[in-house]
Amino acid sequence: MADKQLDYRGMKCPLPVLKARRALKEMASGDVLEIQADDPASPLDFAHFCDEAGHQLINSQTDTTPFTFIIIKGV
Repeated sequence: MADKQLDYRGMKCPLPVLKARRALKEMASGDVLEIQADDPASPLDFAHFCDEAGHQLINSQTDTTPFTFIIIKGV
């Protein structure tokens, strides 16, 4: 399903979001990025990042670690 999958387990805030931002810049609009992270701040960080950057957070699995985030790149 994802065009790109990234594993950010072991990284602490703000690194997962910064690295995701860099990865999304290299992707085309509409591409799907799947991220795994285990930083407790990740759910809030990725939700805020997507809202601010214009991406869609279509799935956020946060009931177990690692957390999984599915993001569709915006325009």
